[in-house]
Amino acid sequence: MGRRALRKVDPRVDLSPILRKAETLPARFDHAALFPAAAGAERPLEIEVGSGKGLFISTAPKQHGERDFLGIEIAHKYAEYSAFRIARQGLTNAKMIDGDAVQLFRMWFPDACAAAVHVYFPDPWWKARHRKRRVMQPAFVKDVERVLRPGGALHFWTDVEEYFRETLTLLAEETNLTGPALVLEQPPEHDLDYRTHFERRMRKHGQAVYRSEFRKPNAV
Repeated sequence: MGRRALRKVDPRVDLSPILRKAETLPARFDHAALFPAAAGAERPLEIEVGSGKGLFISTAPKQHGERDFLGIEIAHKYAEYSAFRIARQGLTNAKMIDGDAVQLFRMWFPDACAAAVHVYFPDPWWKARHRKRRVMQPAFVKDVERVLRPGGALHFWTDVEEYFRETLTLLAEETNLTGPALVLEQPPEHDLDYRTHFERRMRKHGQAVYRSEFRKPNAV
């Protein structure tokens, strides 16, 4: 099942307060600079890797107004569309970065800055020669562990059982994250009550979704 075409973004909507290109970011991560409302407050930050059409990044901030959400999307048109959805909702606690999450985790995010990292339905890169392009690689999961606060959570979901099993093994071998914790499938309360559009499509077509949650141990 290929992706459906995106709806057009209204050019009259100013996305500049919400969407940043990775190359324009300051040299160092600054939570308060991205979220001015967080200045002087200890607001938890949640990071989504690969926001796609932006369902999660435009709904979770409404449900958790006490938290800030940062989406990262490598495909420009999807980053722009996700930012448009945020703007249309009038959210002030959600932002988008147009760029490569792997590079940002490696070089930009500091230690223990995030309460949660969300990785939903990343491309499985089926062919052996392409697997090096998978986001869930040893270096990346180590960076996720580093970026998470003690007690912080990694949420990893996919529709590919092989990728799921390999990632669980990877996390066990390369990190000290605890898990996987069981994540139950919840019945939707309405037609968009899903984490992502991809989850919605899979479930409506009767396809399995594999969910996991890992935690960074609290400091002793």
